[in-house]
Amino acid sequence: MIKDRSSIESIYKWNIDEMYNNKEAIDVDIKKVESILKEVKNYKGKLGSSKDSLYKALKLSEDASRIVQNLYVYTHMKQHEDTRINENQGMATKIDMLSTELSMATSYIVPEIISIDDKILNEFLESKELSFYRKYIDDILREKPHTLSEREEEILAATSDISGVAENVYDMLSFADLEFPEIEDEEGNKVKLTHSNFSVFLKSKNQRVRKDAFEALYSVYDKYKNTFASTLYGGIKSEIFYSKMRKHKSALEGSLFNDDVSVDVYNNLILAIDENLDSLNKYVELKKRFLGLEEIHMYDLYVPLTDKFDMKIPYEKAQEIILEALRPLGEEYLNIIKKAFSERWIDVYENEGKQGGAYSWGSYDSHPYILMNYHDDLNSLFTLIHELGHSVHSYYSRTSQEYLYSNYKIFVAEVASTLNELLLINYLLDNSSSREETIYLLNYYLEQFRTTVYRQTMFAEFEKITHEKVEGKEPLTAKEFTDIYYGLNEKYYGKSCNVDRQIGLEWARIPHFYSNFYVYKYATGFSAASALSQQILKEGEPAVQRYISFLKSGGSEYPLVQLKSAGVDMEKKESVDSALSVFSELVDKLEKEL
Repeated sequence: MIKDRSSIESIYKWNIDEMYNNKEAIDVDIKKVESILKEVKNYKGKLGSSKDSLYKALKLSEDASRIVQNLYVYTHMKQHEDTRINENQGMATKIDMLSTELSMATSYIVPEIISIDDKILNEFLESKELSFYRKYIDDILREKPHTLSEREEEILAATSDISGVAENVYDMLSFADLEFPEIEDEEGNKVKLTHSNFSVFLKSKNQRVRKDAFEALYSVYDKYKNTFASTLYGGIKSEIFYSKMRKHKSALEGSLFNDDVSVDVYNNLILAIDENLDSLNKYVELKKRFLGLEEIHMYDLYVPLTDKFDMKIPYEKAQEIILEALRPLGEEYLNIIKKAFSERWIDVYENEGKQGGAYSWGSYDSHPYILMNYHDDLNSLFTLIHELGHSVHSYYSRTSQEYLYSNYKIFVAEVASTLNELLLINYLLDNSSSREETIYLLNYYLEQFRTTVYRQTMFAEFEKITHEKVEGKEPLTAKEFTDIYYGLNEKYYGKSCNVDRQIGLEWARIPHFYSNFYVYKYATGFSAASALSQQILKEGEPAVQRYISFLKSGGSEYPLVQLKSAGVDMEKKESVDSALSVFSELVDKLEKEL
């Protein structure tokens, strides 16, 4: 039974009220922001007139942003404690509106900076006050070749709502309108298929259940494939339109521009995976053999190798395991983890009305906070150590960088969290006490790797192919999308698996395809973390110090530069090859256990 929040001990609840202990404190900060926004508007049209005007506008904008961040984080975390409380919903909505006001009041700053003559701007940046903003302004100036006239920018801004139509249609069709049929579960009971229970059925030990769920789901997508194809085609066309308007060579280049990531990183990821598909197929062959199947199908890929072993891990035990697993990162790192445990950074257990899932958050002026819904199992242990990775990254970043440069890019965000997971699996395997536990852990990790690196790269390759075809003026219908996607599955799994025709329709149910060229970051982040974790385990202190420096660098440098300083060059294919060699070694280890 799910508890009411009031019945959960305080040691298991985060102490976010130390950010704002009453409504009056919130109101004080709201008034501060409103006052700053009135002042910042006074500098509109004046940024090129003097370095003092530019400095004051930037400083005011920064000050307001910092306070709004604190308000936003607190009110939304408060809402997530119990989403049923109207007062918390209202406060979060109020801060949403304040955040919009901030964006509107400061929207003139970027275009005015871009319009300042380069010579004058460089003179401004020589001053003591403005020199701090040099990287911030350099980031803005990178956009200059891709920034249009004021009128053209207004037109593009006005079309932003239209650009989201494809994704909105996908969401409505997929999650609101689609109706899936009933299937029989393991006990012969009729159960209605849903998005949520589909993944559960694919892990069933009964192959008939897996097959029925697979065929039932894709029979529905088959009926609507033309609509899904039209929607996805529209989404791709939209992305290409904006990249062309911004004068990028391709949609791919335009998507990577913000992170200053070269197209080589994307292409090398795909190339490295293409050259290392044998290990994936060997893993699938081992799964087929262990499950006693004459042939393995696409609907068999997710079934666990063992259901006889189950790890029960209470929260206190999880803390002990995590501190041991992360010992290679040194005492400084461990002391931050201990603070998270002892100073109530973590909201541990589920309660009535609480937001689901897990995340790490916090503001520049708070320590990090973690929302969990802990369930005494292996998955919860991995989730906790994953979120602690984000939290320690944020802690280092915020305590080492000024507010303006404290936010790290999404490209590197998953490195710290994944590296923690990799050290955990290494520790658990080293301390496994039985063959069943070892198989259980290896299967858990290899599935994480397969779905995060191989699967996401296959998605990335699908995006690359489809965008290039549309950029080459080729129309894409349901047939083309399905043929491309089926062909990729054959390439990835064809040596070991019966590639069922229905899998060709999976493109229609992947929401990430509406966030163009995003999924590759999962694979690169995992690969970088894998390479860095191996360096830490083999080199010790020198690798740890490089890694800590990386965590402390926040947003002060571009992602590829940061990772290179840490010890991994993501522009080189060898960095991905290194991660794939770990996968291959663990597949070999699993083979010995089987």
